[in-house]
Amino acid sequence: MIELKHVTKKFGSFTAVDDLTLTIPKGEFFGFLGPNGAGKTTTIKMIVGLFAPTDGAIAVNGFDIVQQPIEAKQTLAYVPDQPFLYDKLTGREFLFFIGGLYTLDAALLTERIRELIDHFEIGPWIDRRTEDYSQGMRQRITIAAALIHRPRTIVIDEPMIGLDPRSSKIVRATLRQQTEQGVSILMSTHTLAVAEELCDRIGIIHNGRLVFCDTREQLKRDEDRLDGRFESLFLEVTRSS
Repeated sequence: MIELKHVTKKFGSFTAVDDLTLTIPKGEFFGFLGPNGAGKTTTIKMIVGLFAPTDGAIAVNGFDIVQQPIEAKQTLAYVPDQPFLYDKLTGREFLFFIGGLYTLDAALLTERIRELIDHFEIGPWIDRRTEDYSQGMRQRITIAAALIHRPRTIVIDEPMIGLDPRSSKIVRATLRQQTEQGVSILMSTHTLAVAEELCDRIGIIHNGRLVFCDTREQLKRDEDRLDGRFESLFLEVTRSS
């Protein structure tokens, strides 16, 4: 669960996020969209504890991300738009390294890694150095690492960029499976079709403010009011004043 209450983030005189209030409950797949520079990345970095809000409060699964960062991050997984791997480690070594950060029991960690290798179909590559991985394989191993401690909330940024069809199918199915198991997901994406396919609810941020936030069903009704295309709705609500 993610809760933002009247969150504002300023950099000097510039307001990147302006009085944002949003709740993403357990088991919801929330799509977070907006033009470049709208405030998406700043919001994400505040949620995962990389930036502190100037005003307001953020809680992840009941823990204040500023006041209780360790407790919050123990329940959270963050997958950035550019997967970061240690190139000289193999995929297996990287997964053991991440599991170690969460102090998982060795036997339990070994079993989870085996399950993740099977689920993400990375067996042929798991003992190769990650510097040899394709973009799709890097994304698979990064998401596998994010799931290793069984987080209650996942924040993921542009998960489908550069993926081949097989990798894309695995990632989409994995994310939907996680929400079905009660995990809350916030996904930032520029790919409107992906948001329409996967998300239960979609929010659009523009100039730091949430200008649209509703269910997929309401989104469809709003699209029909125009020409039936999500792109047209997106352009309408993000039109600069």
